[in-house]
Amino acid sequence: MATSPIDLHRPEGKGLAAGTLGLWGSTVIGLASTAPVYSLVATLGFVVLAVGAQAPIAFVIAFIPMLFIAFAYRELNNDVPDCGTTFTWGTKAFGPWVGWMGGWGVAVAGMVVLANLAQIAGIYFWALVDGIAGNPEDALLADNVPLVTATGVVFIAAMTWVSWRGVEIGERIQNVLLAIQYLALAIFVVAALWQFFAGTAPDPTPFDWSWFNPFAFTEWSGFVEAVLLALFIYWGWDTCLALNEETKDPKRIPGRAALLTTVILLFTYVGVTVAAMMYAGLGETGTGLGNEANADDFFLAIKDGLLGPLGWVLVVAVMISAISSTQTTILPTARGTLSMAAYKALPRRFATVHPRYKTPSFSTLVMGVVAIVYYVGMTLISDNILQDSILSLGLAIAFYYAITGYACVWYFRRELFNSARNFFYRFLFPLLGSLMLTYAFVQSAIDMYDVDYGYTVLLGIGGTFVLGIGSLAFGVLLMVLWFLFPRAKAFFRGESLNRDTPVLVPEDPADFARSIDGGLV
Repeated sequence: MATSPIDLHRPEGKGLAAGTLGLWGSTVIGLASTAPVYSLVATLGFVVLAVGAQAPIAFVIAFIPMLFIAFAYRELNNDVPDCGTTFTWGTKAFGPWVGWMGGWGVAVAGMVVLANLAQIAGIYFWALVDGIAGNPEDALLADNVPLVTATGVVFIAAMTWVSWRGVEIGERIQNVLLAIQYLALAIFVVAALWQFFAGTAPDPTPFDWSWFNPFAFTEWSGFVEAVLLALFIYWGWDTCLALNEETKDPKRIPGRAALLTTVILLFTYVGVTVAAMMYAGLGETGTGLGNEANADDFFLAIKDGLLGPLGWVLVVAVMISAISSTQTTILPTARGTLSMAAYKALPRRFATVHPRYKTPSFSTLVMGVVAIVYYVGMTLISDNILQDSILSLGLAIAFYYAITGYACVWYFRRELFNSARNFFYRFLFPLLGSLMLTYAFVQSAIDMYDVDYGYTVLLGIGGTFVLGIGSLAFGVLLMVLWFLFPRAKAFFRGESLNRDTPVLVPEDPADFARSIDGGLV
């Protein structure tokens, strides 16, 4: 079926599948976007290396700016429920240039992480095959770069199709995939604690409340590194807000789902971390969390000792986590570019919505194609460059989250002190969250500048810095180029989107149901 550009005058707004998601569906997609199992696999070991026994409190502290920014998202969404999120709110608060760069931050973070997720999914898929087939270490399919890359491309293509096909089918798939992830985490926690109390754990370490002492950090640099790492594992909950126009109550459900997602993640990460520490301890040898050899994949290192013949469960969980997040990562980037095109901040084609599936068809396909090209290109150039681009991801995340927090404060500046609620949720919390993330951005950039940071050196400085700052600078170039096109003038003059531009969704949630039924279309 042919697709067509959206009509901003239609009651359902941008033409998306309004009224599709409830609170549970939004929360599931938010959780899936964070890839909880993979995030723990990729981060837990490095956090312990940085701060040792203070890993649990590091996850708690990293949760604070996420919660504060989630309040900013909720407040802005209550007033402006637009799928452009940071782009729309940044433009309304600070004007087109800041808003455009906020939208670019969302897009670049999504494109970079898609490459990483695809690679992880490919590696773990073939690791599972290797385990079943009993392949020797010198003939592992998981080490075959062309095979892994081709598999990753297939996963991106498949999840792009799911995202193009409709948010409802995506939600159903995510329910299953998320259930598998949490079942695996539950098995991990139960098995770890069972062996601890049975005395069969490799290094049984009794629980200690000092693990939650925020004043027990011995080095500031280690503390900062751990918190920055922990920030990454919370990232992704804002997908709930990018789907606001497709929820049954766009002003309330997305914000509630975002807050619920962050709280669930906090208990998930802290609970798994405590269980892992009690099971494996903090030793620098064997399965210890302090063993650098285990840092990049703690689950893989302990799966056989923990679960024996059922160790494959953890391999499947990581693969499922990466595949799941691949699909949910496409959703916010595609909707962000849809919104930008709707307000003339991108070419009109990006505003195309499929008339049957009511998804941002062209934007979704572009995100998938760009992610595949980026993934294959980086892999062909150097796997080290691909890894450094992933390490630089924190810069883009902190960048657009901070813009959102500042936008909340400035957008509501005339009513910040009208009530205690406004003071905390629209001023104090968003401002503190943004200041924390600004510090994280600056400190990360300084650290990444060092040639010893990451895996590559580019232009005589750290390759991670070049890729992280370079990707944001490339956005500036694209913005200036778009500014030169005649159609862009309305946006950059503040005509197509400004503080007074009406929200392009129905005011009454009941209108969404009528839109779907065809009564308003």
